[in-house]
Amino acid sequence: MTEGANVERAHGFQNQRLVVVPRPLVREALTRPITRHLVVTDAGVFPAAEDHGRYRPQGADETIVILCVAGRGWVETAGARSDVGKATAVVLPGGTGQAHAYGAHKDDPWTIWWCHVRGTDAAELIAEAGVRVDRPTIPLAAADRLTAMLDEIITALEKDQSPARLVATSGMVWKLLATLAVDRRVAETGTPLQQAMNYLEERVNGTIRLADLAALVGVSSSHLSKLFREATGGGVLAHHTALKMARARRLLDTTDLTIAQVGREVGLQDQFYFSRQFRRLHGVSPSAYRAERKG
Repeated sequence: MTEGANVERAHGFQNQRLVVVPRPLVREALTRPITRHLVVTDAGVFPAAEDHGRYRPQGADETIVILCVAGRGWVETAGARSDVGKATAVVLPGGTGQAHAYGAHKDDPWTIWWCHVRGTDAAELIAEAGVRVDRPTIPLAAADRLTAMLDEIITALEKDQSPARLVATSGMVWKLLATLAVDRRVAETGTPLQQAMNYLEERVNGTIRLADLAALVGVSSSHLSKLFREATGGGVLAHHTALKMARARRLLDTTDLTIAQVGREVGLQDQFYFSRQFRRLHGVSPSAYRAERKG
């Protein structure tokens, strides 16, 4: 490890959230049918974590997942140090016995959401994400989805750490790790345009920033915009909106969901904003479209 890697400030940050499941409960959970596969042992969020740092000379028994949503940090594993920026995940496999260290940038400390996980399924899930000891980072195009999952995990464990709660958070963290695996696969398949289009198609109910998507597929924002204009005649966000409206049409045609529910299904929580977007593209309101199609 590099000089200073063993200087630690583990917690105590302003407005932090931190939950630690008592180790006897973790040991019990690892003997039960569901939680033996995955159990969250610790979770939290550290805003602007100045001087944050951890050094573990033998690694950790838990798999560690860190989502950097602002600021900068670093991670060191297998003798190599990597910078970590916004919209990047760090995943450190548990049980390797290999040293690792990570921490906040001195001048621009990171804000991180994080959790520690144990269980028989952890190794397979992080392997599916392409994570190795010497390859611990994953670029993220929509970090807000993942932080929402971690927020749900933290909120659940803040209530209690009962066996039922640990089962619930086991399912939540399985989804989190599976989503990281999908993000890695999308980022490595096809041309940048294909990668970006696939990503948008898989997240019709989400939001996306052009800069984050461009970073995920490895091109500049301007170049990605150019690729989309050449392929679709419009920009990235226009294409994503078109995908949302296509799904909305199918839902209006085939379900009895309310207009507000259809909007939420395509990631537009404000019914009036959804209706305006639909009318702008189709020339009629969602209710009028449904009446025409089903009348």
